[in-house]
Amino acid sequence: MRGKFLLAIDQGTSSSRTVIYDHDANVVASDQQEFPQIYPQPGWVEHDPEEIWKCVTDVTRGAMQKAGAAAADVSAIGITNQRETTVIWDRESGKPVYNAIVWQDRRTADYCQAKKDDGLEKPVTEKTGLKLDPYFSGTKVAWLLDNVDGVRARAEAGKLAFGTIDCFLLWRLTGGRVHATDATNASRTLLFNIHTQDWDDELLSMFGIPRSLLPDVRDCAADYGIASADCIGGDVPVCGIAGDQQSALIGQAGFEPGMTKSTYGTGCFVVANTGNTALPSHNQLLTTVGMRIGGEVTYALEGSVFVAGSAMQWLRDELRIIDSAPESEAIARRNGVVEDVYVVPAFAGLGAPYWDPDARGAILGLTRGSGRDDIVTATLQSVAFQTSDLINAMGDDGMRPSVIRVDGGMVANDWFLQFLADVLDTPVERPDNVESTVLGAAYLAGFQAGVVDSLGNLGDLWQRDAVFEPAMDAARRERLLEGWNDAVRRVRTDD
Repeated sequence: MRGKFLLAIDQGTSSSRTVIYDHDANVVASDQQEFPQIYPQPGWVEHDPEEIWKCVTDVTRGAMQKAGAAAADVSAIGITNQRETTVIWDRESGKPVYNAIVWQDRRTADYCQAKKDDGLEKPVTEKTGLKLDPYFSGTKVAWLLDNVDGVRARAEAGKLAFGTIDCFLLWRLTGGRVHATDATNASRTLLFNIHTQDWDDELLSMFGIPRSLLPDVRDCAADYGIASADCIGGDVPVCGIAGDQQSALIGQAGFEPGMTKSTYGTGCFVVANTGNTALPSHNQLLTTVGMRIGGEVTYALEGSVFVAGSAMQWLRDELRIIDSAPESEAIARRNGVVEDVYVVPAFAGLGAPYWDPDARGAILGLTRGSGRDDIVTATLQSVAFQTSDLINAMGDDGMRPSVIRVDGGMVANDWFLQFLADVLDTPVERPDNVESTVLGAAYLAGFQAGVVDSLGNLGDLWQRDAVFEPAMDAARRERLLEGWNDAVRRVRTDD
């Protein structure tokens, strides 16, 4: 077998990175870079796809240089990505017709409400497992077709291509030779029937989207073509793709039904493996594709919180009351649990289980004695409270986990994880490698390339770093959650 390394690209909402692994999944080198966020008007969030592409190529070259690796040393490439973020580009030139519309963007809220008023949410949910919400790609595609000059005509003439970020990167990596995505990313578009595993003509008609725009849908571990020498200095096969949250489930070795992970990146996403059953939620959660390998679909139940780690960025960049996210741990330790101040970080509306796109953030319970430490600690606590909302909804759907595996940038904060375990009244496990998302992409690439014999064997590689056992008394937990529920009621617009 050629190559001694696996290369995994993790294209996230606020940064891109590339990690080089050896064949035993040990990190050899990595590089990471933030890129600009674009806010054209309130509720709108965009990225420049060219900035993303440049960022990805820069960190890929940077990681390879740190590893002393040439293209010939790389067995395969895996890609994981921010999901739902939507790009349309010209098939001939490869140039985007507009900025990427980010998953956090709420510009299609009225459009979604109109579809709901027409009674269309039920058939959409039955086919896709999703809600009619601006979060997902389909309504973003419809907006681009109807609001950017000439785009609809060019799309209907077959001159344009749509994709989520993985698809756009694959197109660029392969020099425009491959227009494909995987089943997990396809399942987040509102256009893909998760039961038939195909684009759905009724849904395409509902949103006015020509089928010619859409990519081929493949397994998560599959042949995705060859990344050209122009990109990384030599020809390397692309062998794995998965949306970031599903990739994290794979990286956490969540292959058995009932296994649950919670990722704390820009947002917070709780995903529970439901096996070969597409379990419908009666509590506003999402039914989605967890992974598709060897043609076999594993489904998942998912709860999505739009703001988690980005709340720390807000404290740092907008309020400027911390210098870095890790500073929040020392502040919370010094301050202790806050029982009278609540931050509801509904900066992009509320996700599951509320699905209120018009809700906006608030700080509640302030008194003259409230200070910076209270706000920082309450912001950390808000992420745990939002996770509790999701876990309780899963429990009502019959999927209450006995333990939760966590990953992402926020889980370096021990104070936060202890508070999370206390609020959930459930043990929380942190792995040795908390970067499960990018690790999952490497696993997929290694499996397809023959480096990994069986994904099921990856459970033997998973190692626990720490476990946080709940220690809060029930009365205090109930009091905190009652305060949180009251705070959420105050910002909701759909009550």
